[in-house]
Amino acid sequence: MNKSITALAGLFLCVSVSFSQRQKPRSPGDDRSSSTGQQVFASNCSGCHGLDGTGTQRAPNIVTSPQVQKLSAEEIHRIVFDGIAGTGMPAFRRLGEPEIRAVTSYLRILQGKNETSALPGNPQNGKTIFFVVGGCSGCHMIAGKGGFIAPDLSTYAQTHSADHIKSAIADPTQRTAQQGLVTAVGTDGQRYEGIVRNEDNFSLQLQSTDGAFHFFSKADLKAIERAQGSMMPSDYGSKLSKTQLDDLVSYLLSVGKTAASPRKPANEDE
Repeated sequence: MNKSITALAGLFLCVSVSFSQRQKPRSPGDDRSSSTGQQVFASNCSGCHGLDGTGTQRAPNIVTSPQVQKLSAEEIHRIVFDGIAGTGMPAFRRLGEPEIRAVTSYLRILQGKNETSALPGNPQNGKTIFFVVGGCSGCHMIAGKGGFIAPDLSTYAQTHSADHIKSAIADPTQRTAQQGLVTAVGTDGQRYEGIVRNEDNFSLQLQSTDGAFHFFSKADLKAIERAQGSMMPSDYGSKLSKTQLDDLVSYLLSVGKTAASPRKPANEDE
């Protein structure tokens, strides 16, 4: 195994599983559909790397990391198939060749590669949906405009395929876990709703949807109510038509192509 792959030992940490006999690998170019790869990734890799591959507390980012980006499809396939001896990255050869090829291809799509299809809809209509019809800008910012509560989506499409973006909008089960809204209730009954920005045993800081910050001593609060699940609406799949979804995805893709490349997290290995 070459040195560049060995150096990535710490970048590939998935759930440890016991595996059986090795099968002879075939060309990674003979891939299954991206939906199959997404399913395999969600079942075997997302527990550590997150549903979008950008990392969790258990394992780092394998989507925008320069060390992983520079690997060829063949090298990624070999890592998934053989694992890396002496590290937390196990061999996944028991999945079988079709599934390994599919998940390899899916990772390349998450990295912004293998994306050759045309934009699925009308970006201008999608912009209207983002800022007006869908109300996305109430929480998300894009190209310097929008809300403060949810993640900035300016570069989101640089590391996500059109199918992945559409699934994340329409299907709540396909979204990366997001923080839910928290409501701080004062002793006078006044309620403050927002996202937790800082919290310890004695204090709580919320940022409300208008961008304002609110600092509380927990001793002065009557209750802290924490909503379950993501704050993102779960009904976009029925609220928006197929054409509207395509237009919205097209807008995100068009902005992603013109936005600056995403910055590498400060704690990511050089």
